[in-house]
Order: sequence, then C-alpha cells, then structure tokens
Amino acid sequence: MIRDRLQSIYRLGLKELFSLARDTALVGLIVYAFTYAVFGPAKGARMELRNASVAIVDEDRSALSHRIGDALLPPYFLPPKYIGLEQVDAGMDAGRYTFVIDIPPRFQADVEAERRPRVQVNVDATAMSQAGRGAGYIETILTQEIQRFLAPRAAATPDPVRLVTRAKFNPNLNETWFMAVSQIINNITMLAIILSGAAVVREREHGTIEHLLVMPLTPADIMLAKVWASALVIVVASVLSLKLVVEGLLEVPISGSLPLFVVGTAVYMFSVASLGIFLATIARSMPQFGLLAFLVFLVLNMLSGGTTPLDSMPQWLQDVMRFSPTTHFVSFAAAILYRGAGFDAVWPEFAAVAGTGAVFFFAALARFRKTVSAIQV
Repeated sequence: MIRDRLQSIYRLGLKELFSLARDTALVGLIVYAFTYAVFGPAKGARMELRNASVAIVDEDRSALSHRIGDALLPPYFLPPKYIGLEQVDAGMDAGRYTFVIDIPPRFQADVEAERRPRVQVNVDATAMSQAGRGAGYIETILTQEIQRFLAPRAAATPDPVRLVTRAKFNPNLNETWFMAVSQIINNITMLAIILSGAAVVREREHGTIEHLLVMPLTPADIMLAKVWASALVIVVASVLSLKLVVEGLLEVPISGSLPLFVVGTAVYMFSVASLGIFLATIARSMPQFGLLAFLVFLVLNMLSGGTTPLDSMPQWLQDVMRFSPTTHFVSFAAAILYRGAGFDAVWPEFAAVAGTGAVFFFAALARFRKTVSAIQV
C-alpha cells in the first residue's frame, strides 16, 4: 500500500515536471533568476561607497586644506570640485554633490594653535547607501590628515593601544561575495512559492484537477508530488548557479559543504512550497496568486535577516520572525556557504525549518482538502 502511494506520488511529480517544462514563462523565470538575476546585482549593485561626488569650499587655502582635498581619492570619491560658499545650496539642491566640505578661514592656524576649529560637512542624505558610509570616511580622512600634518611637531610617543583589524570569511570586504550568494538565497524563496502555488492554480484553471480526483490519490499525495517536483527543480538550479555563476563567472569561493546546503535547501523547500500551495488555495486565479505571493515574498525577504540585520529590528519583530522558515534558512545558508559550518553548528536551524514546514504543510493540506471537496460537490 505504501509502495503504491509512493509510486503514485513519484509519477504525479513527473507529470508536474513535464507540465513545468511546457510552461515557457516559468522556465524563463527560473533561468533568469539563477543566472542574470545573480550575476547582475553581484557585479552592478553597490551598497558600499563608490565614486561619491564631493565639493570643497576652501576658505582657508592653506597647505592643510589642500592635503585634505588631495586625500579624497578614487574609487571612494570622484575628484573634488572647488566651489564658492554661495554655490553650496544650489549644487546640493540640484543633486550635483553628495558631500560638500566647508573648511573655515584660518583653519590651519587654528589647528596649529590647538583652538579646535570646526569643519562643516554637508551630506545629501537622500543618497542613503552613500551618505552614512561617506560621512564616516570623510571624518576618518580629516582626522588622519590633521594628525599627519601635526606629526613632525608632536612628540614621538608610542600609541598606548595598537588596534589590529582582521576581516574573516571575506578578507577583502568584496561586496560581490555577499551579493551573489544573497541573491541565490532570495531567489530560492521566491521561486519556491511561485512554482508550487502556480502548479495548483494551473490545475484548477485548466480543469485537470478533476482528472486527479478520479484517480486513487489523496490530497496529501497530490501536495507531496507538487512539493518534491518544485524542490527538485529549484535545488538543481541553485546548485548549478552556485557552481557555474558564483564560483565560475564571479569567482566567489564557496567555503562550506555543498551537499549539506542541498539537504538544507530541500528541507526549506518542503516548508516554503507548502506555503505556496496554501496561498494558491486562497487565490482564485493566477493574477491573484501572483499578488499574494509577491506580498508574502517581500515580507519574508526584507525581514529574514538577509537584506537587513535581524538584530537591528525591534525585539517584538525579531520574536515574530523566529517563526519564519526564511529567517532560519538565511542563517544556516550563510553559515554553511560563507563560514564553512558543519551540521553540528546548524542543526537547530534545520530543526526549526522542518518544524515550521510541518505546520505549513498541514495548514495547506487542510485548505487543499477543502478546495478539493468544493470541486467534487
């Protein structure tokens, strides 16, 4: 009996794979999601400071003020423009400058006399990805140049503390390493919801679900077939993307065990594919399902800890997102692929994903049975 059911689930899953292969739109989406949607953002999207436009109002025209201008170097800053004080507001209003540094008169003389002069840095905070980092970079450059200028005059006393910074797992702080893997993680979530849910909606719209109801299949068998078929496609596509796009084209090293990541992704697929089927039982058409899936994906993506740090969220929101399988998937995927973690380090996350997956599966099964019963009537 169990063997017959497994064979039925297997054959029905094969039918899902053949149906997916004939759906050129979904096939194109899968290919795009694991190729250009990984390569493009990893190479082009930059959250770090790059080529920021900066202007300097030099009211001092001293050796020290020129040193500060010369220290604003590529690739972080474009060559600085020297403008007059009356041009500051118009330039920032027009968006020509992200930063404007106003060096006051007698700046060098006040520094030498230890009068602690003030330098004003105007920041266009609408350029969010550059504003915070750039202001910190400019503050560091100002401090370093002033210290170097005063160094010959100061006593040669050793620093009381020597700070040594070492970056682990990404020693060159290359953003491509983070973006490439992050895109794959996000696209797995998106496609897991879309493929499984679209399979249910497609059956209903094409009228083929009635054919399934006359076969010796239970709603659980139908659901499991759709889950394993979707999981197989996405797991294979994600592995190919990691090997060919991430390691091949982008030359990003994968530190951890790829088989362990595959197992974790399969467990996660069971959870999120069940969520996709649950959404499909609520929607009445493919456009409705697309809107529902998009809203759910946005919440899972933005609040899972992959795009924004989980620790920076309010505590109540962190507690809520602990019940999301995406939060745990992002955690163990990053641990495996970035830090080379083993199963002994990530098994609690595996267990959390499996537990939430069981909840989603039985909730989706209850809704799916209700939908099937309505069709039979």
